[in-house]
Amino acid sequence: MLNARAVGSLHEFGRYVNDLEFRARRTMGAEDAKAFLLEWLKDIGYEKHLYDGEDNEKVAAARWTNVLDFIDWMAARCGGEIDDTAGVSLAAERKSLLEVAQTIALLSTISEREKDQNVVTLSTLHASKGLEWPHVVLAGCVEGMLPFKPEDAEGGVMTESFIQRLQEERRLMYVGITRAQRSLAVSWSKKRKKGRELVPAQPSRFIAEMALDKTTVKEDPREKLKALRAEFAKKSAEAAAAAAAASGAA
Repeated sequence: MLNARAVGSLHEFGRYVNDLEFRARRTMGAEDAKAFLLEWLKDIGYEKHLYDGEDNEKVAAARWTNVLDFIDWMAARCGGEIDDTAGVSLAAERKSLLEVAQTIALLSTISEREKDQNVVTLSTLHASKGLEWPHVVLAGCVEGMLPFKPEDAEGGVMTESFIQRLQEERRLMYVGITRAQRSLAVSWSKKRKKGRELVPAQPSRFIAEMALDKTTVKEDPREKLKALRAEFAKKSAEAAAAAAAASGAA
């Protein structure tokens, strides 16, 4: 049980992290990204931390140089500069600092798990750009989540800003469905949680736009769960019968 002071500190830390996420999401381009990162490292005193933690000043200086090089690399990615396999710099779409950070985190996770392929990788749509998996599940594709808050177009009035945001989220849906190499599952729910309440949910309009044909498999998760349970019960009964027969023969 945490005391009031500890709870207050935890809430303050949460607000700090949320503020960083908010700012990083809106930081675009190389110059702004570099300024943001340098300011953040200054705020947390990271350079001093490196020097205080090392007896050898040259080692600390080398580590700080590596940090600055990494900042330059991230800033370049935010500005749309990437390197191909031959090391040649290419121009690409500018990204927010949050998108670049998410991509790095996801690639690091994949690299750590590359020896074990029997894993589930969780990813945002933004961070999945440029990556592929044998099987992909897009969960929670309902109005209000993808696209986010479509009710903003009140009274059916489609403002220019709303149309642009809708188009951006349509591109995100396309990113999601094209990450799959062998199979793609798209799910939605009849109800979703909104605050503390469960409210009716509608499938995302992007699903209808996919124009799925009649050969597309549609599954009821409850029926599939029942079938799996029945199959498991059957196998268990067969195993028990085989064990009993073996025991009787002995």
